[in-house]
Amino acid sequence: MAVDLSPIDENLLAEIANIHGMPKGAFNIRRDGKLVERHSSANIEIATKTDNPGIDIRIAPGTRGETVYIPVIVTQAGLKDVVYNTFYIGEDCDVTIIAGCGIHNESHEASEHDGIHTFHCGKNSHVKYVEKHYGEGEGIGERILNPVTNVILDEKAICEMEMIQLRGVTSTVRDTNATLAAKSKLILTEKLLTHDDQVATSNMKIELNGDDASVQVISRSVAQDNSKQVFNPLVIGNAKCRGHVQCDAIIMGNARVTAIPGIEAASEDAMLVHEAAIGKIAGDQITKLMTLGLTEEEAEQEILEDFLN
Repeated sequence: MAVDLSPIDENLLAEIANIHGMPKGAFNIRRDGKLVERHSSANIEIATKTDNPGIDIRIAPGTRGETVYIPVIVTQAGLKDVVYNTFYIGEDCDVTIIAGCGIHNESHEASEHDGIHTFHCGKNSHVKYVEKHYGEGEGIGERILNPVTNVILDEKAICEMEMIQLRGVTSTVRDTNATLAAKSKLILTEKLLTHDDQVATSNMKIELNGDDASVQVISRSVAQDNSKQVFNPLVIGNAKCRGHVQCDAIIMGNARVTAIPGIEAASEDAMLVHEAAIGKIAGDQITKLMTLGLTEEEAEQEILEDFLN
């Protein structure tokens, strides 16, 4: 069944879910704290929670090649929307989950969305999770997003997570927590761009509890104007495991970036590495692109897009 959405809603859906119109497969679309449309599939059941606002998504064991969409749209000024979404992914699955929130705020009041997502990934399952946050509007009201992501990986489970926030969000505090069982793997990529006076903080706590568990954390960020960013990941190795944390940031104008990568080893067989690099765009890069016919502004934009991609 088609959903009657405004042009603003359609644009926000396209931004946060990379879709035009209604997606195929299982989906749950919310607008201003209320359900707009929902569809379950034969293998994926979406049901309203009975204890908290939000949904339970149950993916049957052996489900492969299916996608779940759970975008949220906020256009109501002064709204603080809090939602709890829990995913139960059965064993031997291979699925994609696309989530995120788009805020359109033209007022002087703040609009806020806080999404708490919990993933229970079954043995031998492979989950790809993409979350995009986006803000727009000419009003002076803040656009606030404070996501919490909890990941529990069973033995040999693999989870690839891509967290994206590019422009438009006034402030955000992101908390990511993960526990990994034996031979499980987490690949977490974070992409962030802030500008004006925006503030963004990313906190992570990842515990490697089983032998041969591994995690790779990659943060790529650009801070422009007077914006501020804090990247605060912690990887804890409690067994024979591998962990790598990498933070790369480009700083421009009067922006400030703080990177505090941390590692803790509670096992002599834990192999943990962290690194951080913060710098400006190299002048020779811009010069080279300008010799190819780009303006300085175009060259700078090309470099930033390539860096974040």
